[in-house]
Amino acid sequence: MPGTAPTPDTEPAAAARPSRPARPAPAAAGGKPSSAMARLAKMGLKRDVDLVLHLPLRYEDETTLLPVSEAIARAGLGLPVQVEGVVTSSEVTVRPRRQLVVKLADDSGELVLRFLNFYGSQVKLMAEGARLRVRGELRGGFFGAEMVHPTVRTVGEGEALPDRLTPVYPATAGISQAYLRKAIGGALGRTPLPETLPQPVLQGPLARLRLRPLSECLRLLHAPPQQVDEAALAERSHPAWQRVKFDELLAQQLSLKRAQAARRDKNAPAMPRREGGLLTRFLAALPFQLTGAQRRVVEEIGGDMAAPHPMHRLLQGDVGSGKTIVAALAACQAIDAGYQAALMAPTEILAEQHYRKLSAWLEPLGVPVVWLAGSLKARAKREAVARVEAGEAQLAIGTHALIQDTVRFARLGLSVVDEQHRFGVAQRLALRGKADGAADDGAGAAAAVPHQLMMSATPIPRTLAMTYYADLDVSVIDELPPGRSPVVTRLVNDARRDEVIARVHYAAAEGRQVYWVCPLIEESEALQLQTAVETYETLAAALPDLKVGLVHGRLPPAEKAEVMAAFSANRLQVLVATTVIEVGVDVPNASLMVIEHAERFGLAQLHQLRGRVGRGSAESVCLLMYQAPLSPTARERLGTMRETTDGFEIARRDLEIRGPGEFLGARQSGEAMLRFADLERDAWMVEYAQEAAELMLARHPEAVEAHLARWLGGREQFLKA
Repeated sequence: MPGTAPTPDTEPAAAARPSRPARPAPAAAGGKPSSAMARLAKMGLKRDVDLVLHLPLRYEDETTLLPVSEAIARAGLGLPVQVEGVVTSSEVTVRPRRQLVVKLADDSGELVLRFLNFYGSQVKLMAEGARLRVRGELRGGFFGAEMVHPTVRTVGEGEALPDRLTPVYPATAGISQAYLRKAIGGALGRTPLPETLPQPVLQGPLARLRLRPLSECLRLLHAPPQQVDEAALAERSHPAWQRVKFDELLAQQLSLKRAQAARRDKNAPAMPRREGGLLTRFLAALPFQLTGAQRRVVEEIGGDMAAPHPMHRLLQGDVGSGKTIVAALAACQAIDAGYQAALMAPTEILAEQHYRKLSAWLEPLGVPVVWLAGSLKARAKREAVARVEAGEAQLAIGTHALIQDTVRFARLGLSVVDEQHRFGVAQRLALRGKADGAADDGAGAAAAVPHQLMMSATPIPRTLAMTYYADLDVSVIDELPPGRSPVVTRLVNDARRDEVIARVHYAAAEGRQVYWVCPLIEESEALQLQTAVETYETLAAALPDLKVGLVHGRLPPAEKAEVMAAFSANRLQVLVATTVIEVGVDVPNASLMVIEHAERFGLAQLHQLRGRVGRGSAESVCLLMYQAPLSPTARERLGTMRETTDGFEIARRDLEIRGPGEFLGARQSGEAMLRFADLERDAWMVEYAQEAAELMLARHPEAVEAHLARWLGGREQFLKA
């Protein structure tokens, strides 16, 4: 580790060189270099600069020593202390269990080191007469003050103390802290860290931030001097952390904006609206008026599709806000222009619901619609695929079956992905790729990509939209259709199950239908949750005068469809289900939902499930049945559900509780692009990063390349979909 932070490097950005592959530390530091390097690579540490940007989780203060007597006086305070002394005795005892007990003394006193798990090499290391420096928490033991499993190292008499805090890094099995420190120290010594932010950017948009040079900040974070503000380091509010976070946010903004610009450079079929065409006839045939919000987003999407570069738009709206009709209108615009449209949904239940709804709207207007799903019989699937390839089917709706190799479109101009966070990058790209070379713009030029519309009923908080979704154009339906009744949410202890069953019977007697949602299909001793099958049997026995149905993910697709059709037609009064009914199911007569073990669900999932009721004019109720005692997080989640039905407020609180994973889904393919910046605490920096990114892209392309090479390496592909 460098002892002092060198003066910052002021080479221009263009001088940045590609980072070398990471070199291993000596084998003695943690096993064979080859196996250690493989483990490093698994952690994403493949280049020297990756090691340099692998920053500590926390620090240990090994810069001071306490006399043993003073350390003993602090026993029981829960604070780590460091002492040095000579081993006066070391023995392996077998009662009450096998353990290594070492006595360590200095001129002021003696304490015990106790190891419940140990190796033979440790017994030799701590032999009688060895001088040790140990760090850990002291507590009162049966035979006096003791440390259990302290950090230990042998030292020479009078050996100097470190003048810097000791970093503790994120690690993995087989990679020791000692190995990581040597590897990172070596990488720091080998890696030039020229400034990638051009002076006009530093002195312009970023002047108010007073950013320190990155090389100075990284060296400080890897080896903080004794006098550093430890609280600011721990809270990641130190100026060194601010610089690292800003550079990371800037890399993300640069990459997203560049991905957006690259898409705008591609060719796509221009689809201007045609007066008196399918879209006009479809709107005229609707038995209801669009809401103001729906009309606004239809205009935004229509404008994008009329342009000769690919639309890449996210349509977000709360459950029940009417996204499906907007997708249907976009499909009409594509079909009017002579192209095909495809709609992909994550589950067969949701995809089939879309198929039933859209085919009922469009087929009377002369639009052939096909259905593609894994459960289709081979002959039906062959026929559907043939109609798509021949261009006869103008709208194809289905699940992942749409992206199988056998499916080819004649002229795909629009791909719609519902519940987009349920799909991986590769799957969304595969649907878009179905148009490669298949369409032309009328002048004979091949259209590389179709227009893409992604839909989500999980509203994206503003902070997330500014960062992870900054490359997308976002349309929001922020208004529910008229006539929708607000859903009343109540919390009910599991002990009141009989009262809940009586409430179900009353609702059914009033002519209403009921969902009863369970989190598991089979009994799990570990979680001890009510199961869907058991609940179905209990309700069927308790409510003999009602028709009770059961649907879950392991039912054959045909049986699943049959049960859902019976519930939609009001031939079943109660539907016991797992979360397969989370999205897309639309039964206006259902006005009561019971969610079993609600404390086990996430906020977004609870909100989606609640959205299955309140779709008609009757007052609707959602009962969140929980098992006491509740954890603080579960209490907070259920309290949020009771307090608000606003999807955006729920999304904001979910981001606070859970972080961004729920919203991003597979967008980053498991690799988060923000490791250091916190979306809530550091949101104020995002606008600075956006401004700097725009300036760099416009005037400093060489700095953009250097910055992205440093921070993202090869991870930009996650932004393509």
